[in-house]
Amino acid sequence: MRNIELESERLFYKRVNKEHISIDYVNWINDSEVNKYLETRGGYTIELLKKYIENLYEKEIYFWAIHIKDSKKHIGNIKIDPIDIKTKSGEYGILIGDKESWGKGYAKEATNTILNFCFSELKLSKVTLGVIENNMSAVELYKKIGFKIDKIIIGTKEYNHQISNSLRMSINA
Repeated sequence: MRNIELESERLFYKRVNKEHISIDYVNWINDSEVNKYLETRGGYTIELLKKYIENLYEKEIYFWAIHIKDSKKHIGNIKIDPIDIKTKSGEYGILIGDKESWGKGYAKEATNTILNFCFSELKLSKVTLGVIENNMSAVELYKKIGFKIDKIIIGTKEYNHQISNSLRMSINA
């Protein structure tokens, strides 16, 4: 991935790199409220985060840090990976780790910005995602943006101390 930087009304997006390795980021990943619907369940250290970011950086994937323009504060990450060139599709993921930034519309703004990039610049025809059905705020956001449920996978994993279903969703260009 080239160092593509993007911006939207209140946010800017910069390729995740070593400057994003911070105790705040480690704390997000280790916070049970932040990670309750993520594959990652904590146990991170600065060293593990450093290895994770270095590994992703070497793979040259589309993986941006989300920053608030006014304060330059890093509040989360967003990515499209993997990208399937044959089907012109990409897999989407987002984390708003900074809990002070929850409920302010940043996830919607970031998602719309990255989808626009995927469809207009990368020329993808479809973006897919996986989300835990119980993560109602995420599911509702994706529906508002235009994602449709393609598949329900029953009893995927235990999240928040209960077996949860997983949804596969997609949006077309």
